[in-house]
Amino acid sequence: GMKIAALQLSTLPMSEAKLDYYFRICKQKEVEVVLLSEYALNSFFKELETMPPSMIKEQSNHKIEALKKLCATYNLHVIAPIVNVKGEFCYKCNAHFSPKSVHFFEQQFLINYKHWNEEKFFANAIAKYTLPTFMHNGFRFGIVSGYELHFDAVWTEVMKKNVDIVLTATSSTFDSTKRWEELLKMRAMLNNTYILRANRVGSFKEEQTWQFYGQSLLVSPFGDIELSLGDKEEILIATIDKEPLAEARKLWGWKKQISKRESL
Repeated sequence: GMKIAALQLSTLPMSEAKLDYYFRICKQKEVEVVLLSEYALNSFFKELETMPPSMIKEQSNHKIEALKKLCATYNLHVIAPIVNVKGEFCYKCNAHFSPKSVHFFEQQFLINYKHWNEEKFFANAIAKYTLPTFMHNGFRFGIVSGYELHFDAVWTEVMKKNVDIVLTATSSTFDSTKRWEELLKMRAMLNNTYILRANRVGSFKEEQTWQFYGQSLLVSPFGDIELSLGDKEEILIATIDKEPLAEARKLWGWKKQISKRESL
């Protein structure tokens, strides 16, 4: 098996001491891939809305440099949402930091509700959906933003690309605990993939309090919650194996059913 981790945080301070602390634990426990929760490297969205782009850029650049260094030091792959700033424009991305490089993938479906409108704020392109993936240690990882989990187009690609583990960083809040559990369990089971979800902790206050409740978790390819955290800053370390992936796929055979019909 291979060890992976979900680190649930609120917005990190400028100092890299906290990341260094957790990455050192990961190294000791032989973790190879670490997922950070959403709005950990940057301030929460509602705060970004009132910040000048130059300040957001400074925040992001500082974190990019720190993560490049830490991934090289601890030989880790770290996946984390980050805001990429070009001129006056902000792009919401997922970054994949490896010991040698960093890749950015723009988020493709953006939340657009009245009280929480990322689509309006970010300059991300609207294009045909493509799933970011990478191979590590014989496992294929797919990177899916929290909001993107709701769209079937995403899961069609997850199955087509034979993804073994979906990494999803979220900032789920309000009373959505149960709904998110059901959503993740169903998606994992119908696609026979692991899902590792890192959810934000902490709070943001305006007229109402946005409470981020953590509960980062690992869901098995059978759709069972294998591990789950509480509502404070914490790290989840899990082992993923090839056997449950093979067993679940053989038992349910969803993909075979689809491929039978694709040539028709």
